[in-house]
Amino acid sequence: MGPEIDFRALFAATPSPYLVLAPDLVIVAVNDAYLRATGRSRQDLVGRHVFEAFPDNPADPHADGVSNLGASLGRVLATGQADTMPVQKYDIPVVSQPGVFEERWWSPVNTPVKGPDGRVAWIIHRVEDVTGFMRSRRFDRQDEGGQRTERKEGMEAELYARARELQRLNEELRAAHAREREVALTLQEAMLHSPDLARHTDVAVRYLPATGSLNVCGDWYDTVDLTQDRYTVTVGDVVGHGLEAATVMGMLRSALSAASRAVAGPAQALEVLGMYARSVDGALAATAVTVLVDTRSKLLIYSSAGHPPPVLLHTDSTCELLDQATDPPLGARPEHVPRPQSGTAFHRGDTLVLYTDGLIERRDEDIDAGLNRLTTALGDLPGLGPERLADALLAQLGVAGGARDDIALVVVRL
Repeated sequence: MGPEIDFRALFAATPSPYLVLAPDLVIVAVNDAYLRATGRSRQDLVGRHVFEAFPDNPADPHADGVSNLGASLGRVLATGQADTMPVQKYDIPVVSQPGVFEERWWSPVNTPVKGPDGRVAWIIHRVEDVTGFMRSRRFDRQDEGGQRTERKEGMEAELYARARELQRLNEELRAAHAREREVALTLQEAMLHSPDLARHTDVAVRYLPATGSLNVCGDWYDTVDLTQDRYTVTVGDVVGHGLEAATVMGMLRSALSAASRAVAGPAQALEVLGMYARSVDGALAATAVTVLVDTRSKLLIYSSAGHPPPVLLHTDSTCELLDQATDPPLGARPEHVPRPQSGTAFHRGDTLVLYTDGLIERRDEDIDAGLNRLTTALGDLPGLGPERLADALLAQLGVAGGARDDIALVVVRL
C-alpha cells in the first residue's frame, strides 16, 4: 500500500484556479492558483458569499457575470450535474483601489460534489483566465492601411456566430430536457399510484431511478388489499431505463394487481403475469416477487419470478432470506408451467424488506456479496421504523443518491 495522499496539499498546488462553494454559495475553500488569478487573499474570500466577494462591475451597464454564473450554479444544485459555461466577461475588483474593477474574461466549469445523502454538498468552480486571448482579438495583426485583414475578421465572425449558436442550442436542450423530465415524472407518478398503499402507515417505499436517467425507470412496487387481514406486497423490475421501460412497467404492474385480486395466491398471480408478459414487447426477462401477508395467521406466502429474495428482519436482528420459491423471469418459458410458492412465519415487530437489484448489485461482484452486504446492514439497524429504516439502509449501502441501476425499496413493519 502506497503512502497516504494529502488531498488538501494537492488541491492547494493544482495549477488551475479552483473555488469550492457550499450549497448556499458561500466560499469554503480556494486554491493558490485562484488567489493568484484574482489577486485576492484566502482570508478575504473564505466565508463570504461568492457574489459578495465578486459583484458585477457597477461601471459596466452590460455586466451579466453574476446572473449567468448564478444561473449555472443553480442548474448544478437542481440537477446534480456539471455545467460548462461559455466564455464570460466578469470583471473583478482591484483590491488596492476600492471601487475600481479590472476587465477579465473567464472560461468556467461548475462541478457538483455529492454527500452521503446524494445531495450536492459542494460545488467546485474551476475557471481559466482567457483575458489575454480576448484582448488580443482587439489588437490583432493589421494590414498596412490600419485595417484588420478580411480573412481574420471573417474567421472571428464565424467563430463568434458558432459560439452563440452552441450556447442557444444548449439552452434549448436544457429546456427540452426539463419539459421531458416533467412529463416523465407525471407519467411515472400516475402509474405508481396505489390507493391501497396509502392506507398502510406501516409501509415505507423509496424509488430511485438510475443516476443520469430521466428520473423514470422500469422498477415498480405495489400493495393490494385482499381482505381485512390479508394483503400483498410486490416489487418488480423491467429491463432498461427511461420511458419505454416505464411504459412496460405500468402494464405489468396493472396486470399483476388485477391477477392478485382474482387468483388464490402469489404463485398463481405470477403465472398469469408470465403468460401476459409473453404478449408485451419489452416485458421478457422482467422479474417480480410478490408476498402475501396474512396478519391473522402471522404467515408470509411468497413466490418469485427471477427476482432477488425479500428479507425478513426479525426483532432479534437476524435475517431470513425468502428464497425457497424462486423461478425464471417472466415470459422466460415458451409455455405455461406452475410456479413454486413457499411460506414462513413472522412475529409482531418483524420487518419485511423487498427491493430491486439496483440496491445490492455492483459491477464485477457476485450477487451473494450484495445479499450479504444487505443482511449485514439490516442487522446493524435494529429498532428503526419503516421510514427511518428505508433511509438508513440506502445510506449505509451507499446508494442514497442513486446508483447505476434503478432502485425500488419497500419496507413493511409486520
